[in-house]
Amino acid sequence: MSVSTDAATPPDTGSSEDIATLAKGGRTNIFGFVLRLAARLPFLFIAGRSYGPEIVGRFALAVLVVELAALLATLGLKRGLAQALAETGRPHTHVVWDAMVVALIVSGVASGVLMAFPQAMYPNSAVIGFERFLPLIVFAIAGSDVALAALAYRHNIKASVTARAIIEPWTISIAAWGLVYVSARDGLIIAYVLSMLAALVASLVPLIKSYGLPHGWVPHPTHIFALAQRNAPLAGADAIEWGTRNVDRFILGLLFAPSVVGIYYMAQQVASLPQKLKTSFDPILGPVVTQSLTEGNTEAVARQVRQVGFWIMAAQAALALAGGIPAEGVMGVIGPEFVSGAAALCFLLVAEVLASTGAVSEVGLVYTARHRNLMVSMLLLGFQIALSFVLVFVARDLGLSEIWQAAAPAAALAISLTCGSLIKARMLSKILGAPAAEIRWPFVWAVLAGSIVAWTFTKLPPEYEWAQLSVGIPVTLIVYFFVILVWAFGPADRALFKKTGKETPTLPDRDVI
Repeated sequence: MSVSTDAATPPDTGSSEDIATLAKGGRTNIFGFVLRLAARLPFLFIAGRSYGPEIVGRFALAVLVVELAALLATLGLKRGLAQALAETGRPHTHVVWDAMVVALIVSGVASGVLMAFPQAMYPNSAVIGFERFLPLIVFAIAGSDVALAALAYRHNIKASVTARAIIEPWTISIAAWGLVYVSARDGLIIAYVLSMLAALVASLVPLIKSYGLPHGWVPHPTHIFALAQRNAPLAGADAIEWGTRNVDRFILGLLFAPSVVGIYYMAQQVASLPQKLKTSFDPILGPVVTQSLTEGNTEAVARQVRQVGFWIMAAQAALALAGGIPAEGVMGVIGPEFVSGAAALCFLLVAEVLASTGAVSEVGLVYTARHRNLMVSMLLLGFQIALSFVLVFVARDLGLSEIWQAAAPAAALAISLTCGSLIKARMLSKILGAPAAEIRWPFVWAVLAGSIVAWTFTKLPPEYEWAQLSVGIPVTLIVYFFVILVWAFGPADRALFKKTGKETPTLPDRDVI
């Protein structure tokens, strides 16, 4: 990890083509993040106010298990498909549809297992009605992920933004609002199913437009098996990264009532909004990194990882300041029953900032040291799980309230993600022979300045509590971004705001069809 003390001459100042590509994808994804935020907030408000903590908690645990099954069903193709397309001599359409078949087959197996053992989705409550059939939606989630990965290889990020930031969140928000009048028990589950089906359609339509139908294609078992075997480490890395962000919810489901899980889930959803910034960069960062590695340009990979890592950390820190310091007010907007989740929200927001370096470094590690990365991730996940149980039981022994007991897994997450960032950034730097992360001191100054402003607003008299959110958050962000833009941003960073001509999806340089 390098230390940059002067933003005017950072190591990434070159206006290289790869940084321009990342900046273009970044602009699209930041827009998509804003759209996702605008759509996700109504869902949180509707779910919290209309369904309550207990129903939300049951929904949170069921979706947790279903999404894990869907992630495993992609067999690492969310990140591995770009490399498969870059290196194949077969028609790209055939490779993509082979991947879709793999996802469909594994989705069928995963759905069958979960339908046979539905208690895995509801560990702290009984299975009621049609809840057993929720796993049937696994195929839609996995299929959408593979389709969007294929489109990302051709730098079509607009499709991902449309499906994930517009169609999916707005569908679940509108459906949850309408279905509460039909079934207050099953409304959230049905709304989720509808949103996943809508996202699948929104992914398949641009996929067929871009790649076409697979004329002359016959699914080849040997190719499919080889593809699945090759991507096993990527699938494991994806599953472990996902588990790192969600195992805390499952632990709470084992130790606490559904209502506690529901409150934590809402805090997790608010905190996960910054994390969407990182995942939204994956579609463009993965193909750019694989191209540089194919060319043997490790210095370019290090530059790309450093650049995107700083962009994500800067944005996540802003959201952490805006949501963490006035946490009680933020959770109170969802509903008065959810205010007790403020402590968990603070830990989770801090965890997102600390995790950004490791998360971006992992994009490089999955292509350069996938097995070592997988081992480190497994060890860190085990450490997080053990630490979560330890902190919960210590909190109980100390007689702390249930609020603080439930926040313990969030604290364990923050600690484990910090360790992961340090280890993975160091690993990637040694492999590439160049720093994969950097510390810019003006960024630290910006965080301190924003923290002081936000803390000041929390000290207002009770009658001015409304000002914490309506005035305090905007002022905090203005001060923070002023310091960032003036003292921390260099020429390469400003490329993020510099639109050059009409930006349309482009094909990678190496494209064998």
